Amino acid sequence: MTVPTLRLLLGFIVFASSAGAQELSSIPPGGVTDDPVPRIDWFAASQIDWQASDPNSVLLAQQPAAKPAQPEHTGFGALIFETVRDFKAFPRRRSTWVILAIGGGAAALAHPADHDVNGRLAGAGARHVFAPGKYIGAMYVQAGTAIGVYLIGRYILPHADGEPRTNKVSHLGFDLLRSLIVSQAFTQGIKYAVRRDRPTGECCAFPSGHASATFATASVLERHLGYRGAWPTLAIAAYVATSRLRDNRHFLSDVLFGGALGIASGWTVVGRHGRSNYVLMPIPVRGGAMVTLMRKPSPHAWR
Repeated sequence: MTVPTLRLLLGFIVFASSAGAQELSSIPPGGVTDDPVPRIDWFAASQIDWQASDPNSVLLAQQPAAKPAQPEHTGFGALIFETVRDFKAFPRRRSTWVILAIGGGAAALAHPADHDVNGRLAGAGARHVFAPGKYIGAMYVQAGTAIGVYLIGRYILPHADGEPRTNKVSHLGFDLLRSLIVSQAFTQGIKYAVRRDRPTGECCAFPSGHASATFATASVLERHLGYRGAWPTLAIAAYVATSRLRDNRHFLSDVLFGGALGIASGWTVVGRHGRSNYVLMPIPVRGGAMVTLMRKPSPHAWR
């Protein structure tokens, strides 16, 4: 039962992350929009040479997304102000409801098998393999890491006198802290509203705080590090979620919805950095060609 569970978790990651990535294209600089439809640059697609000998078509497809531009301020006041704006933006983003619908649907489908999955995983071997999961996903580890990154960027890395203490490191910590605050506020609110018992009979299981925290972190890192740098963190988030089943602390439906809540929270934070367009990109393959939908970031970014 372990392999199907991991497949379900990883499949959820792909669908939810894709939904969040598409929504990122519809956010204007410094604000929120109700228009969820990404703009597709059909003219750019029509100008691409379909010949396999043209290296540009492949090179363009492999270009990483632009990193978010640094905000002007990442101080404590800015952290409070921007976090308040994140809470306001969360319900206004179409991606929030798409991702939560995916997570809620997956949780509903998994609910009938909750006890069976836990019974099989809790009695399986390899306990030592999943033992670190409860520590990696713990709030004190997630928040401690975010605070550490933030403080290193602001107070340890060198900066010019009189200039804001803003750099890539402090910016990353700034976003990680915001995503954790948003995800855990909603997670704890839902926990005490639903009050679902854990497999051990304690309160409160739904949704998983470990899953929401690690997936929120992974969503922010994807924006800052790119897809290649984010896959390890997404794998770690799936590992943490699976460990909660192995430890008999959560049901499968708890971690599925917790992961959705974390992704929605992370995309709310990073989705306010700027606007992206989408372009159709044909790529030659053996025996033909395939068409991919690629993100083309705007040079304008949130300040």
